[in-house]
Amino acid sequence: MTKLKAVALGGGHGLHATLTALRKVTDDVTAVVTVADDGGSSGRLRRELQDLLPPGDLRKAMAALAGEDEASQRWTSLFKHRFGGTGALAGHAVGNLVIAGLLEQLGDPVAVLDLTSRLLGVRGRVLPMSNDPLDIEADVMGLDEDVTDVRRIRGQVAIATTPGLVQRIRLTAPNGRPAGCPEAVQAVLEADLVLLGPGSWFTSVLPHLLVPELHDALVRTRAKKVLVLNLVPQPGETAGFSPERHLDVVCEHAPELKVDAVIADVDSVPTPDRLTRAASALGARTHLAKIAAPDAAERHDPEALAGCLRQVVEETGVGGTGPWR
Repeated sequence: MTKLKAVALGGGHGLHATLTALRKVTDDVTAVVTVADDGGSSGRLRRELQDLLPPGDLRKAMAALAGEDEASQRWTSLFKHRFGGTGALAGHAVGNLVIAGLLEQLGDPVAVLDLTSRLLGVRGRVLPMSNDPLDIEADVMGLDEDVTDVRRIRGQVAIATTPGLVQRIRLTAPNGRPAGCPEAVQAVLEADLVLLGPGSWFTSVLPHLLVPELHDALVRTRAKKVLVLNLVPQPGETAGFSPERHLDVVCEHAPELKVDAVIADVDSVPTPDRLTRAASALGARTHLAKIAAPDAAERHDPEALAGCLRQVVEETGVGGTGPWR
């Protein structure tokens, strides 16, 4: 399995969980990271440095794939470190500032990420889903007196925390049309295994499907595609969502996409038959297993998730001579 080419798409803590599990399955992992974050340190840097690619989720992905030797771990620890106090640097992660500085110097996000990845001893590669910073817009119901009225809201933080019901999202870019990072598109096309999720469904997972070049690559690739569901609905963004509703919105946003497997925590699926039917609409089989961390019901256990991924790989013959190749 060490030669398996795997690509994981997402952002934030969800992508970190996937990457931590994947590196236990294969040495060839590429992270394709969302670039629409407008909160925290990344949001502040985007506002202060015009058209800057938000660095936070890229930094987290590199940390998940960082080397385990002493030097790599020292640099990774430094990249994670946040300044304290109440001044201008308060709350900024050192790694975010380093990436921002290199982006101003080099201009090429892929070159910047390759350079910083070498510093952290990253095993694999980290790429942005687009070389341009993107913004997310959402149609949301339930924000007005007439709960059927639809209001458009803008921004990752606003969408993630809305008390309304998100209906649909769109991406906007500085030049109008979001463009996929060519290296990320190529990675998807050449992969044996592609993972989507877990993570903030509308702001970390679905955006990848709305970048035309990435969408087309996900539809065309011969890789086996796996959706990893969240353990619990997220307050605001997917409050009240059933596991199968997560799959329904994937169908709504990317009706041409077919998926081979859906992985979910068995204790998070109250009605397995409904999830099986929703997965079938995507062309997928469901894989239910105990993948929640024993000490935190809202966090995936990397070992358990890795074991489930190995099972999917073995059953499908991914990267080998199995019936799907």
